[in-house]
Amino acid sequence: MITSLLLVPIIGSFILIAMDENSRSNRTKMKQIAITTSLINLIISIFMWINFDSSSTQYQFVYEFNKLSFFDFNLGVDSISLYFVLLTTFLTPIALLSNYTNITKNLKYFLIAILLLETLQIATFVALDLLLFYIFFESVLPILFILIIVFGSGKNKTRSAMLLFLYTLLGSLPMLLSILSIQSIVGSTDFLLVSLLDINLDTQKLLWLGFFIAFCVKTPLWPLSRWLPLAHSDSPLAGSILLAGTILKLASYGMLRILLTFLPDATNYFSPMVQTIAVISIIYASLATIVQQDTKTLIAYSSIGHMSVVVLGIFSNTIIGIEGAILLAIAHGFVSPALFTCVGGIIYDRTGTRLIKYIRGLVFYMPVFTILFFVFTVANTGIPLTLNFLGEQLALIGIWQVNPWIAVLGGTGIVLSACYSIYLYNRISYGSYSPHLKPMKDISRREFAILISLLIPTVLLGIFPNIILDTLHVAVTQLLYNII
Repeated sequence: MITSLLLVPIIGSFILIAMDENSRSNRTKMKQIAITTSLINLIISIFMWINFDSSSTQYQFVYEFNKLSFFDFNLGVDSISLYFVLLTTFLTPIALLSNYTNITKNLKYFLIAILLLETLQIATFVALDLLLFYIFFESVLPILFILIIVFGSGKNKTRSAMLLFLYTLLGSLPMLLSILSIQSIVGSTDFLLVSLLDINLDTQKLLWLGFFIAFCVKTPLWPLSRWLPLAHSDSPLAGSILLAGTILKLASYGMLRILLTFLPDATNYFSPMVQTIAVISIIYASLATIVQQDTKTLIAYSSIGHMSVVVLGIFSNTIIGIEGAILLAIAHGFVSPALFTCVGGIIYDRTGTRLIKYIRGLVFYMPVFTILFFVFTVANTGIPLTLNFLGEQLALIGIWQVNPWIAVLGGTGIVLSACYSIYLYNRISYGSYSPHLKPMKDISRREFAILISLLIPTVLLGIFPNIILDTLHVAVTQLLYNII
């Protein structure tokens, strides 16, 4: 089943390669093929979720190919990786739909890039080998680089793409050194064999730092977060959706899967440092967000703050904190793409600008959009009955049990997020209609479908979080046992 998840987008890409995009009918067929391929993968992942045994601590749906001498091609899922796979397969068709009408040149390569990104992200979440994890973790980088360079907008897109490439590539080199060190110590990079090894604390510290630098860049945490707002502002909408929705979660997953599982003593040792960095990131990102005038940059900075709360929950060493971090990561994967769709898609497509000072009074011509935008805006602030609320509260309650002062400082992000979120919504939705804008149509059926698809799980899982939590308890308990 896992191999099907990886192969279906590749097969779809080969079909697209064979097609000619010169005719209008072929371009329509290519879009339909790409979306159909992504929907098939979504159905397969849902089928996997239905057949998953949450009472087991073992990896399931395992696929092994051990004929390579330098590493083992082993794949599998547990209850933690399962939800990140589901999030990836859910967001891919939404990303394709988001740029359904405004990508006209090199359409074939755009669709292939999105499908390959899906395969590589899923492969990262299901890899059961450290070297394999690193390969897939880094393989999303060149595709994102191409998406920004070829399909991005803005005068500085080349600089943004280069910063993305350099930050993430250089940040991941220490992780590669740590993996090679583990290979020399253990003789293998297989997850199971590495988990059985008792590594002394001094060695764990060095290995831990190598992994953490890579995850710190990818999360991102201060002071290595400069690349993210620039990448978002110059990326096509589909790139922003996938970057915010799933690619930022690669680091969170890596912290859960590698730092907490394989290097528990070093994780305990460095937890105060990580908590301090996360709190600084929350306050810095929130204050930086308040002064932003570009709508996509504003949402990008808010992502830094929310992902920093996720890090606080992960390093709380409590069941409630880690489960809250996972819930918040999933919630952010719904709400942040929806906000990018609103400001970087719907508004930008109609106005041609992302500057807040030129946009005002949209409620007069776009009442349906204004209602949906309001719901996602308050969801971003962590309002009750949304998954964001539960994720933030559980993560902060978890860290409160460890260090109340860190929890209080982390909670300032909730107050500050309300400031910039309500400012953004109120500024562009109400007041007299902007003289810089022509009358505009309300959202189309395609745009409505995208936003509703993201709204339903945000509210549904906010009311019934046990749909996720009941399957997480066993896996999260195992993480705590390893840390203690």
